[in-house]
Amino acid sequence: MPDTVRVSLQYMDLRLLRYFVAVAEERHFGRAAARLHMTQPPLSRAIKQLEADLGAVLLRRSSAGVTLTDAGTLLYDEARTLLEQAGQARARVAAAGSATITVGTIADSAEEAGTRIAAAFRQQNPGVRVRIREADFTDPTAGLRAGLADVALTRTPFDRTGITTHVLRSDPVGVVLRADDPLAGRDFLHLRDLADRQWLQLPEGTDPVWRAYWNGTTPGGELHDGPVIRAISECLQAVLWNGTVGVAPLAHALPEGLISVPLADMRPSSLVLAWNRASTNPLIRSFTRIAAASYRRPSEHEVTRQI
Repeated sequence: MPDTVRVSLQYMDLRLLRYFVAVAEERHFGRAAARLHMTQPPLSRAIKQLEADLGAVLLRRSSAGVTLTDAGTLLYDEARTLLEQAGQARARVAAAGSATITVGTIADSAEEAGTRIAAAFRQQNPGVRVRIREADFTDPTAGLRAGLADVALTRTPFDRTGITTHVLRSDPVGVVLRADDPLAGRDFLHLRDLADRQWLQLPEGTDPVWRAYWNGTTPGGELHDGPVIRAISECLQAVLWNGTVGVAPLAHALPEGLISVPLADMRPSSLVLAWNRASTNPLIRSFTRIAAASYRRPSEHEVTRQI
């Protein structure tokens, strides 16, 4: 099976690999179809075609969902690598021959690039093309580690190995609840107050430091049970419809029907600039200098490094 997979991947449609990765991560055809913005029957046919092409069963199907076979587990690992390489290749080709910087953003950090940094950067770097790449919650580096972004506006905590960060702002966090939740009227809450609740969580394979923080646990600890989400909109809808516990910076605007209650025993999340430590791109230095100058910050907020 391993030899079959490696040989077949040379000729395989990347579209089929994206479909398979979605099903493998969601463990459910219906959820995967919704994620891919398609209906379930063509997705099921595509996976069957993939299994036929490889000559191996990749998924065990049941009424509860799907699980990966040994062959499926192997393909999942290789498919993610191949798709990541394809994305990097596209980014490199698109950037060739022009002065370009790609800024990765995540969640509420996206607006920071447009409102506080863009005008000053344009003035000091005329002719430079800026691409904004918004990532979902599965990648706290917003494409930086995968080579899809030159610099990132994102939030801590995450694994910063090989990455330099500069703190722009530190924000306390709160639990997002429905307005009619029995705990919604409290001035603050502790994590123990939510021990019996379902929590939103991020997919398997997500940075464990980042995944544990937004699940209200510690890296390596047992995760709270609950639905998997990838975007702020999914988070808010899960709270609104099902009463699932979500966590967000207190400054984050919430739609009608939801409120945020401060979490007294959860450390703040910092908005940071991040870039690969080995990078020598002068546009990154310009961007980080301009972004840092646009914030008033305490003097102890220095550039932090982690090996």
